[in-house]
Amino acid sequence: MAHKKSAGTTRNGRDSNPKYLGIKITPGAFARTGSVLVRQRGTDVLPGKNVSLGRDHTLFAAKDGIVKIGYKRKVHFDNTLLTKKVVSVVPKTV
Repeated sequence: MAHKKSAGTTRNGRDSNPKYLGIKITPGAFARTGSVLVRQRGTDVLPGKNVSLGRDHTLFAAKDGIVKIGYKRKVHFDNTLLTKKVVSVVPKTV
């Protein structure tokens, strides 16, 4: 009598590749035009001054400058207050 199950199929042999989401350029660092600031699913972080929003909700710099993170209070659809992060790029003055 066999005490081990014969080699058949398994139901948990799958895994997805990492998506490498998150903040790519930290606040206070210099960002060039077009450089990716934040990769995200949905708009957890909102675009501020000199920051554009990509098709997949990626935030990227529209101008050269220093990256800043601030906060914005927004009213949700059920009248609750949400605090969202806002990424901005402040042009470096020479």
